[in-house]
Formats: sequence, structure tokens, C-alpha cells
Amino acid sequence: MTAGGARPAGVAPDPRTGLVDRLKAGGWTLATAESLTGGLLAATLVEVPGVSAVFRGGLVVYATDLKASLAGVPDGLLADRGPVDPDVALALADGARAACGADWGVATTGVAGPEPQDGKPVGLVYVAVAGPWGATVRRLTLDGNRAAVRGGAVDAALRLLDRQLAAAPVGGGDRLSESG
Repeated sequence: MTAGGARPAGVAPDPRTGLVDRLKAGGWTLATAESLTGGLLAATLVEVPGVSAVFRGGLVVYATDLKASLAGVPDGLLADRGPVDPDVALALADGARAACGADWGVATTGVAGPEPQDGKPVGLVYVAVAGPWGATVRRLTLDGNRAAVRGGAVDAALRLLDRQLAAAPVGGGDRLSESG
């Protein structure tokens, strides 16, 4: 931005600003639960000016036991399937909402490498969004080193959140439930 507030020619708007604007327009709040991204998702969000109006906080639940104790992922689910699983991602997103008192929760779980984890290949990632009208999860297969996998997971999580916000009724509507 220039001193007068205008964007310099040729500079694209930051898509994260659009997410924050959508959350503000809906009167919604957001929380995160992160495993493989280790706080990178929350850090990426808080770079946006004005995000404090909508971002409640986040959980970094890198250790499997913390996914249960802090984010409320069922112990049985973790024992049966391990931490890299679509249903775990959904539970993390819903757990972020519950733990932080937010309308929307975004979660990441996966294997950043350099070695496979519990038989899951490097680059296997699940991102999930839980909101007032339900939840969705996406499976990703990402290439590259740890930084590339983690960055790709953050980008995918933000894109999924953007799609969910765009589809949500602004200003209310019938909610599926208060918890997801």
C-alpha cells in the first residue's frame, strides 16, 4: 500500500485479507488446530491486519496424546487409525472450535518427512474445516521437502476455508448444530 492507502499498480490483493473480510462480514470467529504445520497456519493468519477481530486462537498438537487431551480427538480413533487420518483432521477442526469458542475451526495433520510415519508416506496431508453448517476434509499428496509440505498444507487449508466461507449463508441461517 502507498502512503495514501492505494495498492501499487501490479500488486495483487492478499487472499488472506479476503478470508478475514468474509469472517468479519459473517460475524464469525476462527480457531486452528495444527499438527504437521506446528503453528504455521496460525502464524500465516495473524500476518493479516485486522485479524484480531476474528481469530480466537489455536492449538499446536504435534504429539498424538495432545490431539486427544487438548483438541478432544477420541482416543479410540487415534489408537485405531493413528494421527494422519481424515476423521482425525475433522475431529481436530471441531476440537479447535470447541476449545477456543470459535464458529469455524481449521485443522492440519499429515507427514512432512523426511521419513514416513506409521506407514503413511511423506507428503500425505489432511486439511479440514468445521463450521456452523458442517465440516469437510481434503486429502492431499504433496511433494517436496518439509517446508514445501508444510507450506502446501497451509495454502490448502486456507483455500478450503475460503470455499466453505463462500458457501456459508452470511448473517445467519439454519445451523446443523452448535458443535459442527
